[in-house]
Amino acid sequence: MAELKGVVTSIPNSSILIDTLSLQEAKDSSAVENIITTHDDIYRSDLAARQFVTGAAKEVHLYAAALRDGFERVQQTGLLLADDILRVQARIEENRAGFRRLPGTELKNERSGETVYTPPQHPDDIVVLMENLECFINDEELSDLDPLVKMAIIHHQFESIHPFYDGNGRTGRIINILYLVKEDLLGRPVLYLSRYINHNKGDYYRLLQKVRERGAWEEWILWMLEGVETTSRQTTVLIREILELMQHFKQKIRSEEPRVYSQDLINNLFRHPYTKIEFVMVELGVGRKTAAKYLDAVLELGLLSKHKIGKENFYLNDALFGLLLNIGGS
Repeated sequence: MAELKGVVTSIPNSSILIDTLSLQEAKDSSAVENIITTHDDIYRSDLAARQFVTGAAKEVHLYAAALRDGFERVQQTGLLLADDILRVQARIEENRAGFRRLPGTELKNERSGETVYTPPQHPDDIVVLMENLECFINDEELSDLDPLVKMAIIHHQFESIHPFYDGNGRTGRIINILYLVKEDLLGRPVLYLSRYINHNKGDYYRLLQKVRERGAWEEWILWMLEGVETTSRQTTVLIREILELMQHFKQKIRSEEPRVYSQDLINNLFRHPYTKIEFVMVELGVGRKTAAKYLDAVLELGLLSKHKIGKENFYLNDALFGLLLNIGGS
């Protein structure tokens, strides 16, 4: 994780990682909940304009926005409070239903329909348990456990409290990342833990339940630690590949099209695997004609490909798209 935190600082503008990689995290976290979408649909959608290719793409963008909002909040306060968790869930679900107030929530086996776990039902119990979890997250004097071990415990406790009607899984996976940011183990919210969980979904649910039934904490914690190690390595490799690709773009544009070169343009091409004229206009502060000229110049260099979707032209950073499509060799 220290290696991952260090390599993030090598990106000239690390905010591009938040925009690009948060959508990867969102895609995998949503897939755990059987919200399936494609990279194509995600990158062709635009949260700011409220334009979504599919409903699933919208869910992914809302998750990524919740992650970014939560990250900014934790950066500002140095805390991760129950109120922050409520905000994250509200952003994901686009409602303010808050903690559960009505009984009847049960977790069922997807195949058999059998109830495998009944979380706390009374609204007062949920509030008390969330207050207790908030203290455990923020009061360092309550426990001298390693932060990564605490993260595994926090995640299990949150998922077992199951405080919301909807969005508990996705909110819980955002809490993982925000807690690591709070503990200064991550400088940016770029860890792909949801990818590991999605690829090992059976073990994830089995081990969660094994703790509830048998108190098998050690097996759960070791599994989560393996996930942190695996995803840290994968993400470190990915960021290094992105950095190398950025350097290639930079050198080629600066040497062959110096009139259009700027670091802001490079950042745009890596913030949006699918970029478009409007994005360049906003982020570079230029007119439509100039933005189109910049993108067409980079297109001529073979660094982008142009795609007409509906009435809009999109410019695809094919090499970056390929990296994001093949994280972890999958």
